[in-house]
Amino acid sequence: MATVLLVIHVLLAIALVIVVLLQRSEGGALGIGGGGGMMSRRTSANLLTRTTAVLAGLFMATSLTLAVLAGANHEPRSFMDQPVNAAPSGPAVPAPAPAPATPAQPSVPAR
Repeated sequence: MATVLLVIHVLLAIALVIVVLLQRSEGGALGIGGGGGMMSRRTSANLLTRTTAVLAGLFMATSLTLAVLAGANHEPRSFMDQPVNAAPSGPAVPAPAPAPATPAQPSVPAR
């Protein structure tokens, strides 16, 4: 489910960038000159503004949903997230020394 939401989230982000870039700037410095078209300036401004608002709302909703899903399935993934085990409080006991090896007996030559 998270993968589907992530794909939708990315598509919404791309659509939101495109719609914002299509809008005419208020200063007019970066805006594309007007001209004839099937929509007047006011109608296209209203449509783009509403589309931006809807896309922004959907983007925020998917962001919050993905954050909740990520927090719900939190598993420690790093050794830094693991709890620290307490060391034994007593003194360390050294391991017993190994017994010395017995020397091998010389073999008797066969006659």
